[in-house]
Amino acid sequence: MNIIIAGAGRVGFNLARTLSIGHNVTIIDRNAEALHRLQESLDILPVHGDIEDPQTYRKLIDRSADLFIAVTDTDEANLISTLIVDDTIDVERKVIRLRNAFFAKSSIREKLSIDKTVFPLDLTSETVVMLLEYPKANNVKSFRHTAFKLISVWATSLKEAVRLETDRFDIVGIERGKRFFVPDRETLVEPHDLIYLFGDEEKIRALCRQFDTETPRSIDRCIVFGAGDLGIAIARRLIENGKDVKLIEKDMKLCETADELLEGEAMTLSCKYGTSELFEEEGLEYADMMIAATDNDEYNIIKCLEAQEHGIHKVVAVNNEREYYNLMHSLGIVVVRGPKMSAYNAILESMYSSGVIMERKFCGGKATIFLRNVFRHSHLIDQKVKPPKMKEGIKLYVIRHNELIDFTEPLLIEEGDVIVGFTAEEDAPKLKVWFYGL
Repeated sequence: MNIIIAGAGRVGFNLARTLSIGHNVTIIDRNAEALHRLQESLDILPVHGDIEDPQTYRKLIDRSADLFIAVTDTDEANLISTLIVDDTIDVERKVIRLRNAFFAKSSIREKLSIDKTVFPLDLTSETVVMLLEYPKANNVKSFRHTAFKLISVWATSLKEAVRLETDRFDIVGIERGKRFFVPDRETLVEPHDLIYLFGDEEKIRALCRQFDTETPRSIDRCIVFGAGDLGIAIARRLIENGKDVKLIEKDMKLCETADELLEGEAMTLSCKYGTSELFEEEGLEYADMMIAATDNDEYNIIKCLEAQEHGIHKVVAVNNEREYYNLMHSLGIVVVRGPKMSAYNAILESMYSSGVIMERKFCGGKATIFLRNVFRHSHLIDQKVKPPKMKEGIKLYVIRHNELIDFTEPLLIEEGDVIVGFTAEEDAPKLKVWFYGL
C-alpha cells in the first residue's frame, strides 16, 4: 500500500517503523530533525512542511494513496490536513487521531469522509475502567464477535507449579520472566507467572481469585496521579462508576483546572512538596487502586513503587514505551497502554482487521489474536477445514453456541462459528496467512 502519515512524533514514528516493512510510506512533518532521524533508520519518503499548509501537499500532487493517517498532537491540525489532502491527492481511506471527546459525538467523521477516528484518551480510560469489574485481573480484552474474554492474572498466590483443569476456558499464553510463550497441554503454571486465560469470564473470574489473594475483591477508593487531560479523563470515568477518587498533581494550575472540570466530585491534592506525607496525612494508603497517569513513563513507575511501599496492592502505570513493559511486570505493576500506544495499536488493528477477520495484539505486543467470524453466507459453512500444519506455538479454537472447542483436528464449520487463534508475535505471520487463506 501507499501510505501517507501526517506527524512524525512518537505515534507517527512507530507507525512508520511498522508500516515501512512491506508498504511505501511517506511521512510529513515540519520538524526537519525528526524527519532526518526517521530517514536514517527507515525506508520512508520524508516531506518537510506544515500539514496545515496546502503547499506542502503539492510535492505529492502526482501521487495517490491507499491510506492517509493524521496523528499529530493537535486535533485542529489533523482535521484540517484531512480536508486539504482530499483536494490535492487521490486518497482511498483516511484515519485520524483526536483528543477532544466532543468529536466522538459529532458528525465530523461523516462530514469529512473519515474512515476511522481514534480517541486515545477514551481507549486508555476504558482499559482502566475494565479493571473495576475484574479487580484481580492484570488486563481484560473484549471482542466483537463473542462474549468470551481474554483476561490475564498473576499467579502470585501459587506456592508450587500446578496443572490447571480447564472448563469453558483455556490458557492461551504465559509470560514467564521476559519470555512469552503459548503453552501446550503438559505445561505447568509456575508461581508468579502472568497467565492469559480465554473463555467464559465467570469461570476465569473464579480462577483469578485463587491466583491472587492479595488484591482487594472490589475497588471503591482510587487515586489518580496526574491531572493532565488523561488523568482527568480517567478520574471522570471512575467517578461515573461511583468510585471515590483523589486526584494528585504537583502543578497547582492543573489542580485548579481539574477541580473545575470535574466539578469538585474528586478531591484534588497538590504534591508540590512531595507525596510521602500525603499518603499518611490524606490516608492514601487505604486506596484499593492507584493509577499513575502522567505523560512521563519513568515518573509513573516511581509513583507505583511508592504506592506499593505504602501498602497499595493494585498499582497501574500508564505506559507509552514498550521498553518498560518487562520492567513494570517484574515489579508487579499493571501496565495500561498510554494514549500514544493506544493510538498506534488502534490504527494498526483497524488496518489489519475487517468485518470478517479481527487481529489484536496482547502481552505488550509480544502476542497476537486472530478471530474469524463465519457469517450467514460464508463459503466455509458445511466445509471440513483442516487446522494449520504448525502444531507448536499456537492455540486454535472454534467458539460454537458459547462453547470453546479445541481446533486440533479437521472440523466441519457451521454458521455462526468464530474461529480464534493465539500465537507469539514471531509466529503471527504464518497464522495470519492461514486465517486469510480460509
